[in-house]
Amino acid sequence: MKEELIQFCSSIKIEYVGIAPSGPYYDFEEVWKKQIERGYICGFEELEIEKRIYPHLTLEDVQSVIVCLFPYYTGSEKNSNISKYAYGIDYHTLAIEKLELIGQFLGERIANFHYKAFADTGPLSDRYLAHKAGLGFWGINNHIITDKYGSYVFIGYILNNYPFEPDQPQERTCYQCFNCVRNCPGQCIKGDFTINPLRCKSFITQKKGELTEEDIEILRKHQLIWGCDVCQDVCPHNRKVEKTPIDEFWQDLMFHIDYEELSQISNKEFLRKYRNRAFSWRGKKILTRNHEIIHGLTKE
Repeated sequence: MKEELIQFCSSIKIEYVGIAPSGPYYDFEEVWKKQIERGYICGFEELEIEKRIYPHLTLEDVQSVIVCLFPYYTGSEKNSNISKYAYGIDYHTLAIEKLELIGQFLGERIANFHYKAFADTGPLSDRYLAHKAGLGFWGINNHIITDKYGSYVFIGYILNNYPFEPDQPQERTCYQCFNCVRNCPGQCIKGDFTINPLRCKSFITQKKGELTEEDIEILRKHQLIWGCDVCQDVCPHNRKVEKTPIDEFWQDLMFHIDYEELSQISNKEFLRKYRNRAFSWRGKKILTRNHEIIHGLTKE
């Protein structure tokens, strides 16, 4: 059945699929509690620690976790003001659609099969699962890195009640050249395979409410008003990566969000136009604010 799973994934252009064990994830618990103690959490994570450690709290009879990678790199646009992951359509939608196809495929072949699929919205750590499933190795910037696509991959997973045999994690790490540590706009990469997400520019571009002076200083380090690619741009593992084979990521590419347009359209018009984009969920107000801060359009 595992071979059939791999073949089906290949037919829908998922090259990287692996199996993570069903937990409990005590090694992750140790790391996560240290992050909490250091105050290195941003609020986007699952707040109940137990749900991050015990998959059965999300799917009661879970026996394995299918993990898939979705490479998204389409190239680098010099004058873009958004992160590479936002050039194409919203990856959440694409990943869930493909994960559901996998679930349906298995449901037709396994009696009483049931599952729950997640892409950046589930309680577990996507990167931890990808590592456990043998799909990539840890970068010191806390990204999961692959040989073929570097760190330009999205991660999705399927909790399910079939006992697929788990894969083995890769026993290696990135080169640890510290390019990412030196170049990070917010100096959020700690050099020990952890980050302080509160100082990550990508997080700050999504942050609601009033920004601190420190936030503003970090935002102004470069022109992206959504996301941040610096730690990936300077990573030697990303120098000769292949571009995505997933057709949907090549559709309707955009590289720039125009300030004049943001200023003139309503919230409703913004959502209607950009609802299939990864940056749309925060609305136009946050993007407008970032534009104004980065380009000095607000009062000091």
